[in-house]
This record gives sequence, structure tokens and C-alpha cells, in this order.
Amino acid sequence: MSDPTTDPVTGAAPQGPTRRLNVCVFLSAADLPEHYTAPAREFAELLGKGGHTLVWGGSESGLMKVVADGVREAGGRLVGVSVEFLRAKARADADEMVVTPDLATRKAELLRRSDAIVVMVGGTGTLDEATEILELKKHGLHTKPVVLLNSAGFYDGLAEQLQRMDREGFLPLPLSDLVHFAADGAAALALIQEHA
Repeated sequence: MSDPTTDPVTGAAPQGPTRRLNVCVFLSAADLPEHYTAPAREFAELLGKGGHTLVWGGSESGLMKVVADGVREAGGRLVGVSVEFLRAKARADADEMVVTPDLATRKAELLRRSDAIVVMVGGTGTLDEATEILELKKHGLHTKPVVLLNSAGFYDGLAEQLQRMDREGFLPLPLSDLVHFAADGAAALALIQEHA
């Protein structure tokens, strides 16, 4: 019996358009310098040009706005998942906006609506989102690829800590099965397309 995912004559995988993905991006709502916004803008443009959908916290400020603007300008869709206490900061022109009652529900909804997760620079909120997503993946509660966009070496310290956890036996699966690191937007998109 032949494999339905390959060409019956050549045995090759089908060569068609890349699958369109719903990509959750965790990131800061702060205004940031160019060495952080440039890689985010690059990723957003590639995401939009690829026909992918941005699933994000829905904010109309800071780096969240930069990325949403980039996706929108390049032809991508915007699906925001805000939280009740931030409703006033939600982007009005999103293709879809969901408002959740609390942060825990928001994180669950962001994960539910995504095929892959990219973590950009951010503060404690972004770190909370990243660690919860990794913890859920560690326990097999999702298998979605997680990529940290390591703009300007922002996540070098976290990468070092995760490598130590891996070396010293704190992770039940190899670090490479848990998370990937990308130096720029193009590498981040390539990783999620490869692993989604």
C-alpha cells in the first residue's frame, strides 16, 4: 500500500505551497530600541507574506504593535487574545479579538489557537508565558514547536540555564525536543515551518 503523503510515481513529498500556520507570538508591549524591533519586524513581514496568522496578546502598544503592524502590512491575519483588565488596549482592527477573564485563560486560549509558538523579547509576563508553554510541552500536553527569537543575545542567559538543566538531568526530554533558538526572524520562521 502506498503512502498517501508522497507522489505515487516518484515517492517524493508533494511540492506545493507551504502550510499556512497560526503562530502564537509572546512578546513585550513596551516600546523598545531598534536592535529588538528590527528582528521582530523581519519575522512579522515574513509571517504576513507567507499567508500565516499572528495569534498574539492583542495589544496595540510597543513591540506587540510593531509585530501586528508588520503582519497586517504584509497581508497576514491578526487574531488577538486579550484579557479583561487590558481590554482598552486591544487592537480595534484585528480580524478577530477574544477577551478572556484572566491571564491563565488567556494563555490557554493562545496555545489552543496556535500551531507554533515564537517567544520574542519581553519582561516577566513574556517569561511567564514562555515557561508555562515549555512546562506543558515537557509533560506532553502539547507538541507544538517553541522557538525563542534571541534578538541581540537577549535569551543567552536563559539558553545557558536550560542547557545546564539538560546536562544535569532536570529535563525529562532532550532540550532540542523542548525548544529551539533562532538568531533572526528568518531562522525563527524556518524552524516553525520545519517542526509544525
